[in-house]
Amino acid sequence: MLDDMQSIVQNSALHLVEIKSLDDLLYAAYSFDPGGGTRPLVMLSFALDILRSGLDPVAFKITNIVIHALTGFALVFFFRKLLCLAAWSPREIRIAAPVLALIWAIHPLQVSSVLYIVQRMQIMSTLFVVLSLLSYLCFRDQNIKGEKGRVYGFLVILFGLIAFACKEDAVLLPVYCLVIELTVLRFDAKAEKLKKLLRYVYGTFFVVGLIAYLFVVVPYYWHSDWYPGRVFTSAERLMTQARVLWMYLAQLLLPLPSMLPFNYDDFAISRNLWQPKTTMPAIVGLAGLLYLAWRWRKAFPVFSLGVLLFFAGHFLTSNVIGLEMVFEHRNHFPLIGFVLAIIALIVALMRSRQCPRWLAISVISSICIAEAGAAVYRAYIWGDELRRAEYNLRVASDSERAWINLCTSHFRLRQKGSNDPHLNMAIDVCQRGADRISDSVVLMNNVVIYKTIKGSVTEQDWEALLGRLERAPMTVQNKRVLWVTLNNVDYGLFDNEKKVLRVIDIITGKTKLRTHEYLRVAAYIFNDTHEPIKALPFLEAAVRQSSLDDPDIQKMLAQLKAVGRQDWVDHILEAKEADEKNND
Repeated sequence: MLDDMQSIVQNSALHLVEIKSLDDLLYAAYSFDPGGGTRPLVMLSFALDILRSGLDPVAFKITNIVIHALTGFALVFFFRKLLCLAAWSPREIRIAAPVLALIWAIHPLQVSSVLYIVQRMQIMSTLFVVLSLLSYLCFRDQNIKGEKGRVYGFLVILFGLIAFACKEDAVLLPVYCLVIELTVLRFDAKAEKLKKLLRYVYGTFFVVGLIAYLFVVVPYYWHSDWYPGRVFTSAERLMTQARVLWMYLAQLLLPLPSMLPFNYDDFAISRNLWQPKTTMPAIVGLAGLLYLAWRWRKAFPVFSLGVLLFFAGHFLTSNVIGLEMVFEHRNHFPLIGFVLAIIALIVALMRSRQCPRWLAISVISSICIAEAGAAVYRAYIWGDELRRAEYNLRVASDSERAWINLCTSHFRLRQKGSNDPHLNMAIDVCQRGADRISDSVVLMNNVVIYKTIKGSVTEQDWEALLGRLERAPMTVQNKRVLWVTLNNVDYGLFDNEKKVLRVIDIITGKTKLRTHEYLRVAAYIFNDTHEPIKALPFLEAAVRQSSLDDPDIQKMLAQLKAVGRQDWVDHILEAKEADEKNND
């Protein structure tokens, strides 16, 4: 589903039949194209899954479940060490540590993180972040006892680097350590010199990090206009994230399946502090919660740690980087902070005798039973593609993605023949979704594709698609229509040259392409249309933004010479030379 297709199914580098050399494994490990070759450890694990079981999704999901279970197991030891350092009683620790890990592991929100295969990037990163934090607690425990603990210090770095090789948000590991120091450890050590050193190191880290954030990160990522491929500015993203975080907290506290739609593309953007009206209250509420956590860090250190860990876990994804607004898997690590805060509150009430022990045990048991039931039900929903798509549409009927998922699910289930019921249902669902979401380009594009397969596409269908393309913002999803169209040309599905050229003109007129993308568009126009001259501007654009030493550019120029278009080569090179002179 979704990114599984690009990252795994269509990623030929992962499709190992046998391992002939180390290069095969390295090629697979660094094949994550959207990240420029990052996340090698996860990509290598995908390749090994394919090597043992092919593209059977069950094998991938089993691996994800094992990783998630290992993280839960590691969390038991993490919580035991943490609560011990927080001076909880042995009885409290013996009960709380496994309960905390269990609540985290079986939370219904985890279903999508674990069963959405490509999110192994997140769950594998969480595993090694937890192991690094456990090592850090052991390291600091040795410091407090007057010992050096070098082995644990080495493991902190090792597991941190492995976590970073799974996903980049592991860069927040020093922030998590700082939060632990501010709340539970309080920079304690037996040696006074070490106490001062800890405060100096973390103080320096905080100041340098704050300066880098304000004067490097924010200016680099800040967009006063919409982000490329998005429909919001940086300010709008930050305001919206306040409401997103409260939604996450509500989902974590009351994880009813109906509150977990998986698709959130219909989440309203905060255009100002009072649109929607909940924006300002959300911001004030978050500030109040953070203030409370800071104020209580001495009296209730575990609660404060939980709150601060939750927010620290969302620091990257709820910031100025132009990511999508909402994803459930972003809570995989922050959920650790949430369960810590909740259980810490219950224990605090027990200690104050405002909550009888039997009542606390009943509440915690009820939470575990309710979570388990909701998780099983959600896993059942996820156990069938069509069932999941139908359910997700019921709980998010204004989500474009939910409509797309349902119609594509029917399309994948079709049999050969133009009158297949699943093909007819795919057309019907896409048409109803396009009618409901009047600016949806992708749904209308699917209507054109599926009707073309059926043999019933009309001029009005094409014009409806082109009209929406002209009106719609060029989001990442809408831009993808260009490549879907060219792929369908390659498959022999689309033979309407004029319509395809209009799709190209509209999309390339509203967004920039990468070098290889310009070359692909130019190749289609030059080789497969009656107007090859229209390829020249795209070839010029490819050369302008690239180097003449680029192998793809060299190959293209050689091919033009081979077909007798030396005049084009001269024109392109002159344009490139003029650009370089202007830049100088």
